[in-house]
Amino acid sequence: MAKVLLIGAGGVGRVVAHKCAQVREVFADIVLASRTLGRCEQIKKEIADKGLGDIAIRQVDADNVPELVTLIHEVKPQLVINVALPYQDLTIMEACLETGVHYLDTANYEHPDTAHFEYKEQWALHDRFQKAGLMALLGSGFDPGVTNVFCAYAQQNLFDEIHYVDILDCNAGDHGYPFATNFNPEINIREVTAKGRYWQEGKWLETEPLSVRIDHDYPEVGVKASYLLYHEEMESLVKHLKGLKRIRFFMTFGESYLTHLRVLQNVGMTRIDEVEHDGHKIVPLQFLKTLLPDPASLGPRTKGKTNIGCLIKGIKDGKPRQVYIYNICDHEECWAEVNSQAVSYTTGVPAMIGAMMMLQGKWQGKGVFNMEEFEAAPFMDALNNHGLPWTVLEMDPADA
Repeated sequence: MAKVLLIGAGGVGRVVAHKCAQVREVFADIVLASRTLGRCEQIKKEIADKGLGDIAIRQVDADNVPELVTLIHEVKPQLVINVALPYQDLTIMEACLETGVHYLDTANYEHPDTAHFEYKEQWALHDRFQKAGLMALLGSGFDPGVTNVFCAYAQQNLFDEIHYVDILDCNAGDHGYPFATNFNPEINIREVTAKGRYWQEGKWLETEPLSVRIDHDYPEVGVKASYLLYHEEMESLVKHLKGLKRIRFFMTFGESYLTHLRVLQNVGMTRIDEVEHDGHKIVPLQFLKTLLPDPASLGPRTKGKTNIGCLIKGIKDGKPRQVYIYNICDHEECWAEVNSQAVSYTTGVPAMIGAMMMLQGKWQGKGVFNMEEFEAAPFMDALNNHGLPWTVLEMDPADA
């Protein structure tokens, strides 16, 4: 049994706190910390109301390393689970190094002033974590996270060589708003408006934002328009999949979402640089965030399903093979269980499972690691047991 410190009380933080509280044989003591104590108080009450026991709460500024260090020394956790913003990954990792505590996050670092997701600055801490005898697990969400594990499972059990991977992310949920984002608006809009990138034959190739579209038939959801984006799990998967020739990432968007996004871009509301307004410096995208619905508020309104998975082609026993490994998640079922919509649920559950793998010693190492570097089977079993069951669909290798 262990004590864990969760940093971040947004939509994903809520799910992680609830799911950890469901597995007290692993997470005996849970401390939830955030800049906004009121959010922690609300989650603490929800967990108690569901009969899952008590959790402790604290206030902390995740941008402030000394403040984080003081909190970690006070709490004395075995593991810090970072579900704050990607901007804060490095400060929390520094605090873990200073206090000698293991680390886990769900998304890679992004600089506040540059819309650029990459692992470089976190991977650069590998030697320091290794020297300290600590483990840092990066990207233990769904994508990145479960999609990495799906690929690792395929490599370890289903293929001799993996040649092609398409990661397919479909959210067919309807929240009833004209325009809203299912996770932090700044991160979501930065991700969608950036140029697309994919890896092919040893090179990264770039596309204009949302310029490459496929129409994919998602099980239990139907045919949806899916657009090529850059997504960070590809950066680590190209290092660890044997024989890979191409990897791409696609996400679904409805026409209403895309129309609103184009208008916001055209009038400058998605800019991340400062502009002057009435004698004050503001960042348009940050201002837009204050106008949009809080993603954590979407849960009771959202109906429909998500379908996220990996379409994988390669060779097994000298013959071509294609499989589709995916999970389907229902927004309303997620709300009933943990007061959250499925986008937060599919990120938060894998964060809890990744923490469980570390605390139970099933995933061990000294340094900084990505999800696909470990044995996939125990994580895959835990997905089935904790709310994210998966399916392996055998497909005709000749299908495009």
